[in-house]
Parts: sequence; structure tokens; C-alpha cells
Amino acid sequence: MSHAASSPATLTPQSEHPDPAHVQQLVRRALDEDLGAGDLTAALIPAAARCRASVVVREDAVLCGTAWFDTVYAALSAAVRVHWDARDGDRVRAGQAICRVHGPARAINSGERTALNLLQTLSGTATAARRHADAVAGASTLILDTRKTLPGLRVAQKYAVRCGGCANHRMGLHDAMLIKENHIAAAGSLRAAVLGARAAHPGKPLELEVETLAQLDEALELAVPMIMLDNFAPADIRTAVARSRGRARLEVSGGVSLESLAELAATGVDFISVGAITKHLRAVDFSMRVEDVSAA
Repeated sequence: MSHAASSPATLTPQSEHPDPAHVQQLVRRALDEDLGAGDLTAALIPAAARCRASVVVREDAVLCGTAWFDTVYAALSAAVRVHWDARDGDRVRAGQAICRVHGPARAINSGERTALNLLQTLSGTATAARRHADAVAGASTLILDTRKTLPGLRVAQKYAVRCGGCANHRMGLHDAMLIKENHIAAAGSLRAAVLGARAAHPGKPLELEVETLAQLDEALELAVPMIMLDNFAPADIRTAVARSRGRARLEVSGGVSLESLAELAATGVDFISVGAITKHLRAVDFSMRVEDVSAA
């Protein structure tokens, strides 16, 4: 799997592997909403019937979500076996068979949609992340995700972002402080907001969003360790990098597109955050085909 470089203080490093408890929790919710009191159509299949099936990807993509796929079938029947021919983080090609499933036919049919929904969503996130990471290949700039995730899928999508070669920003409002314009307005001033944050949570990572070069100078005077440049023009970003001289890590945010990443990375900023990786999601096309059915 492809993983991002070590994270700075304001980012919260995550495990290389998905949390099994979170995977199980998400799978239980997904199965509950699909199966309800039971699969009426699968009940037409003889109880003793067994089958083999394969999952094929219909487009080039980055694979992600194998643990969620496996957990769907483990929840439905201990007799289902899944054999993978690719791993999370692998680039897969259109027409490639990525796994084979065999076991009770009822369980395989009942789990198909839920397993594929999770696989297509997380692979879509990982694929988007890979496109963004590739756009700054060779630069020192790291692409970050944001909190603009699908409700209930944040942990899973942030794992997918890492599979695609990008890095995670904070997980949520609980593990790091990001002071933005509304916080500054409510606190009365930039300085008051920063000093208040340090007094309230002295051990927590701190980042400050600035909208002007004057605010940047004030943030540097306050020794804020990470500063977000909100909707800065490329020329102003270059000025910010020169003024900072490494005293703070700089993040670019706002108005970022895939096409603008190379130009932004060339300014020398440390990070570019992109909400589109998780927000503007296009699922990857997978299909499952039953290949053999037996009576027992």
C-alpha cells in the first residue's frame, strides 16, 4: 500500500490498517439497511446450494475496501471464503478479476450489493487520492484530505485517502484545533483566538487560517506552527513561503483543482488540502458474476 510521509504536529497520524471495530460497525449498519428482516429474493435459492463468483473491475482504479468486503461475508456466513488477487492500494486495470468468492449461494447473493457498495465507494476515494498525489509527484508538497467526507464514512474514507497516496488532516474537531475566520471573529481578534486556544488546550496541535499576508505576519509573530493560506493567489503564496522561511508549515486551501496542483506545489508550500477527494466522489464500477452453482 502507498502511504504518505510522516505527519507534522497538526496532523493526526493514523494506523496503516483499518480499525476492525470500525469496519464491523459500519458493515452492521450497511447490512441492516439492506437486509432488514431478511432477503426475500435469496430465500428462493435452495438452502444447501453453493456457488462460486468473481468480482471484476470495469475501469482502471486504485483498490480499497477489502476489509469491509470480507466483513460483509463474515457477518452473513462463516462458510463464505474470499480470495483476493489484489490488495488495498494496488492499481487495478479494467477487466481485471480482483477476487473470487465461494460458499453458500444465499449468503453470496445477499451480501453482493453491500459488499460492492463499500468497495466501489472506498476505491473511488482511493482512486481520486491517487490522481491528486500523482499530480504533485516529485514535489515536496503533500496533499491532505479535509473533513468534507460522506456522513458516517469518515474513518473509512480517510483510510482510502492513505491508500491512494495522500495524507490525512485531523480526523475531526476533537483531535486538533484549526482556528478559522469565524473563530477569530467570535474571539475578538486573531491574537486572542490563538492565545485562548493555547491556554485551553496546551498539548493539542494548533493550526490557524489566514486570509491576508498581514494576518500571516501576525501568525508568524505568535509562532503558530501551522498556517493555512485561504484562497491565496499563487503570487501571494510564494510571498508567504518567502516570509515564513520555514518558521511555520504552510497549507494552501480553497479554490484548488486537480489542474492547479502542480503550480501550487511549485510555490514551495508544505501542504495542499483538497476537499474534492472525499466530497466529489465517483464510485468505481465493479461487478460480481456467479460462475458455478452446485446443490451441496
